[in-house]
Amino acid sequence: MSDRRSFLLSAGHVCAGAMAGTAIAGAQSSSAESQSAPKFLLIGLCGSENPTRANFPLVWATALKQAGNDVRIELAGDATVLMRTAVSNSVTPVGWPPFREALAKVVELKIPIYV
Repeated sequence: MSDRRSFLLSAGHVCAGAMAGTAIAGAQSSSAESQSAPKFLLIGLCGSENPTRANFPLVWATALKQAGNDVRIELAGDATVLMRTAVSNSVTPVGWPPFREALAKVVELKIPIYV
């Protein structure tokens, strides 16, 4: 009768082999998927009460899009008010360009924004 340690060692080799086989099969079947750009969904929840945090999804989306990724932005909760022109023109984050410039860049890159 084998002890628990030898069983776990042999089971580890079986699991590693099964994982390697699955990875190889998955890599072969998803060759078409690997050619598409990674997809990102950025969710903004902060509004004009925290202008620096409100700016992050737009700045990150711009950087990800310029790097060749597929990006979408979802604004929920307090962040929905940022789509009003009066609010977006008045929000100025600390250490970042004004919100209206980040929003203009997102629109220029045609990144979809869902509210």
